[in-house]
Amino acid sequence: MRGVFDIVGPVMIGPSSSHTAGAARLGKMARIILGEPPIEAVIELHGSFAQTYRGHGTDKALVAGLMGFSTEDERIKQAIDIAPDHGLKVDFALVDLGDAHPNTAVLYVTGASGRKVRVVGASVGGGNIIITEIDGYPVELTGEYNTLLTIHQDKPGIISLVTHALSQEGVNIAFMRVSRQERGAQALMIIEADQPISEEALRLVKGIGAVKVALIVPPI
Repeated sequence: MRGVFDIVGPVMIGPSSSHTAGAARLGKMARIILGEPPIEAVIELHGSFAQTYRGHGTDKALVAGLMGFSTEDERIKQAIDIAPDHGLKVDFALVDLGDAHPNTAVLYVTGASGRKVRVVGASVGGGNIIITEIDGYPVELTGEYNTLLTIHQDKPGIISLVTHALSQEGVNIAFMRVSRQERGAQALMIIEADQPISEEALRLVKGIGAVKVALIVPPI
């Protein structure tokens, strides 16, 4: 059933829920996945994003999201101008990704620690988004659920250990997806839950030896 929020769209700054609110959420999701404030980003724009990004404020919204701004933050309009004050340098490029969703952005983001991530996502309408790739791993991440993201060694028993750690903290799993690029190498797991994932649950997961990265992605 569609609710009133789905019909009228999100509370937001800008002329377009897809090109502005959705873009801000994409930027914010990339920041969360990075796990720290970004200092540098290269953003590739495809399709409709590439054609109208200046007129619809998509560039400003993506940068605002990278700085952690919400979709209703008045500073979105000045995001590109104030990014240097936040220690953030951003460059844009226009690309053709073939049959990808027309509102797709590829964000190459670097944090102060040197950590880098590549996040591919699309704004799919009404301010809604879907992240389709993280560092080459195919994913389906909407930002609607409390989410645990892990990068771990691909070997037997790791998924069971992670889900057991969540169950100890009373976390009910709604959806789970595991992606790997090569058998026995690294894998990326996304677990979407019905309730917030506690810091204690995160601590337990980080304590699993084969888990290299673990972070919480709250709903945005």
